[in-house]
Amino acid sequence: MSSTSLRTHLPLQVPALTVYNHEDTRNAEASTIYKTGDDLREEPGLDAPSQTTATTVSRADFPLHEPRNSSPATREDWDNEATEGVTDRSNLPWKAKWQLASACLMNFGNGMNDSAPGALIPYVETDYGIGYAIVSLFFISNALGFIIAAPLTHTIDKALGRRGTYALSMGLLITGYTIIVCHPPFPVIVTAFFLLGFGMALSIALNNVFCANLPDSTTALGCFAGSYGIGGVISPLIATVMVSKDIRWSLFYTIAMAVSVANLALSLWAFAEFEVSSPLRSAAQSTSSSTVNNEPNSRIQVLKMALRSRTTIFGSLFIFVYQGAEVSVSGWVVSFLIDYRGGNPSHVGYVSAGFWAGITLGRFLLVYPAHRFGEKISVALMVAGAVLFQLMVWLIPNIVGEAVAVAILGVLLGAVFPCATAVFAKLLPRRIQLSSLSFISALGSSGGAVFPFLTGILAQNVGTMVLHPICLALYGAMAISWSLLPKIVKPSD
Repeated sequence: MSSTSLRTHLPLQVPALTVYNHEDTRNAEASTIYKTGDDLREEPGLDAPSQTTATTVSRADFPLHEPRNSSPATREDWDNEATEGVTDRSNLPWKAKWQLASACLMNFGNGMNDSAPGALIPYVETDYGIGYAIVSLFFISNALGFIIAAPLTHTIDKALGRRGTYALSMGLLITGYTIIVCHPPFPVIVTAFFLLGFGMALSIALNNVFCANLPDSTTALGCFAGSYGIGGVISPLIATVMVSKDIRWSLFYTIAMAVSVANLALSLWAFAEFEVSSPLRSAAQSTSSSTVNNEPNSRIQVLKMALRSRTTIFGSLFIFVYQGAEVSVSGWVVSFLIDYRGGNPSHVGYVSAGFWAGITLGRFLLVYPAHRFGEKISVALMVAGAVLFQLMVWLIPNIVGEAVAVAILGVLLGAVFPCATAVFAKLLPRRIQLSSLSFISALGSSGGAVFPFLTGILAQNVGTMVLHPICLALYGAMAISWSLLPKIVKPSD
């Protein structure tokens, strides 16, 4: 958030919107409302106030950005303000801390799920007697789950509530893992990955919105995304140890299933009465309460608005290719080292863990400096660095050197996701935030299935070295889509 020396209630003139900064007299730090002219035009019912007449901005208009000037007197008051915007992170209510912990644990499980195939693919191929192209159906089935969940997330959340939606999400994951553990025929395994994709899409979309609207959202998103990286580090390590000791590959998913059971229990407790106690929830639902309550097709209108938003379009494209590059490296770099560097499968499987360790470090260590320096320019620099280290992985004819380059590549890519999500949250009108971030998350994450599948198809014919030109092309697409996002408009003196 930007600081300003303006006094309380002094209006700042921004195109299409008059913005008031309410100064907290205790810390002299003001809250900034971010809007773009492009997004405001997409939001019917939100007319710009007169440029000559001061208009009072109430908590109902911008509930997530107004600093609180007084502290609740009782513990119950804290509960009832579980995720309300505050300027001091130390004031985050205890219930919201448990909700953030639950969101992080869910993403930890997602990281375990996404990173495991990199270490397990060679053993799945041997087990079922299939090649790269067929085993890549894992990724396509997972992508279909994400894509189908995208337009349904908002409706499911409205129908079941936040607690019920998390229960459905974790239930789908538990069902999918149970199927895999039973070691059925390969087509049934592919079906299980569809359930996993649908379940993960629900939790990722809702948790992104939750974290993006917490105080110090960039740090919250860094913790959330970093938890994904921790799961990504642990998963290939455990999987490699298990299969190297001749334990059937499918039994690895008993661990992922246990994590999902823990997530189910924690989310049911942490998000109990979320709709009643959380102003974040009510704000997300009432961003256009005057129109939503009066229009039968309001959900369809919000969906259309989200799809027309420039931020939604280019944000989805950015995350689509970003996830494609991330999961392609994780899923195929081990096979590349085996095929082209003569690596031992029981040893090079740890390279995938090094990549996810880099992602985790990047998300915990680079997110805060990126926030201070500016997320938009930081992401551009990290993408440029990713190009350099991807070339090093491709061209250095040494397993140790390539393993180091892969880990550094992970560090650079790791901070991209939380920084990008923080930018999207600033650009999107709250009216369409849940729907837009659901699409960005679901359709974007499907890139983590489409491009690994494409890599597998091409690897079947030309070899796994095709991983590197594909990733370089994806980094180029990231740079282009990032440059096409709207500019963040800040109030100026």
